[in-house]
Amino acid sequence: MREAMLLASVGDDVFAEDPTVNALQERVAALLGHEAALFVPSGTMANQIALQLHARAGEEVLVADGAHCLWYESGAASAIAGVQLVSIGREGAVTPSDIAAAMRPSVDWCPRTAAVVLENTHNRAGGRVIGVESVATAVRAAHDAGLTVHLDGARLFNAAVRLGAAPRDVVAGADTVCVCLSKGLGAPVGSVLAGSASRIRDARRLRKRMGGGMRQVGLLAAAGLYALDHHVQRLVEDHDAATDFAAVMARAPGVAVVPPDTNIVMVDLVDDVGRTAASVVERSRERGVLMSAFGPRRVRVVTHLDVSRSQVLEAAATLADVLRGPA
Repeated sequence: MREAMLLASVGDDVFAEDPTVNALQERVAALLGHEAALFVPSGTMANQIALQLHARAGEEVLVADGAHCLWYESGAASAIAGVQLVSIGREGAVTPSDIAAAMRPSVDWCPRTAAVVLENTHNRAGGRVIGVESVATAVRAAHDAGLTVHLDGARLFNAAVRLGAAPRDVVAGADTVCVCLSKGLGAPVGSVLAGSASRIRDARRLRKRMGGGMRQVGLLAAAGLYALDHHVQRLVEDHDAATDFAAVMARAPGVAVVPPDTNIVMVDLVDDVGRTAASVVERSRERGVLMSAFGPRRVRVVTHLDVSRSQVLEAAATLADVLRGPA
C-alpha cells in the first residue's frame, strides 16, 4: 500500500484534476451502483455532507437507532447541517411501520420530516449486518413516504462479504451511500460518498465549505484503491477472528457475549462485583491489549488486518484473565 502511495500520479483535486482521486471515485461509484462519488477526509464529513444534501436547516431526519451521526459526530447534525435527528427502529433495523410512526404531521408547527439514514453494518449493535431485503424494504417505505435515504456504509464491505452479496445490491435504492476506506480495509485516511451526478456536484461544494477541499490527495486515494484491490475479500478473516474471540469469552467468568456478525465483539459485564467496562479496559491496556468501553458495563473489541489470528486469541486470553482477577 505504501508503495502504491509513493508511485501515485497526483494533481489538484480542488479542480478535479487528480487522476488517482478520479479513478477511486469512479471505482467506488461503480461498485455502489451510482453515477458519481466524492473522496472526503472522514466518514463524519461524508455523513454531514449527506445530511445537508437531504434536508434543509430546521427539518427532521429519521436515523436508525444508535446511528453514528447521532452518537459519534459531536453534535454536527445540529451544529453544521442544522437538522434534528430522531432515532427509530431497533439495533439498526428499520421497518416501514417505524418510518410511518415517526412521520410528522404536515402542519406549520411541526418540523418537516425530510430523510432517513440507515447504517450497515450497525456500529452500536456490534457490527450487525442488515440484510439486503431489510434495507430494500426500508428504502421503499421511505421513498413511498416522500423521503430520501442516506446509507452510512462505513463498514459496508464487511456487510457485503458477510452476506455474499455485491455492494451495489446491499445498498440498492439508497439515494446516497458512504463507505470508509480506513476501517477494515486498512487505508490510512478517507471515505467516499456516492450518489447521483447532481448530488455529488453539490457535495463537492459542501466539502469545500467544510474544509475538505484537498490538493495532491492522490497519495491517499492510491491507498484506497489498493485496499479495494487487496483487502475486501480478506475481511472474512477478521470475521472468523471475531468469532474465535467470542468463543473464548463465552467461557470467561461474569460476562455475556453478543455473537458477532462481522468483526466487532460486544462483551457485557454481568457479574455483581462492581466491575466497570472502564476498569477492565484500563487493566487490559496495562497488559498490552487495546479495546474500548462502550458504556458502563460493555466492552467493545474490533478485529482487523493489523492483528493476526494468534494475537486475537492471545488478547482473548488476556481479557479472560483480567476478568478472573479482582474488580
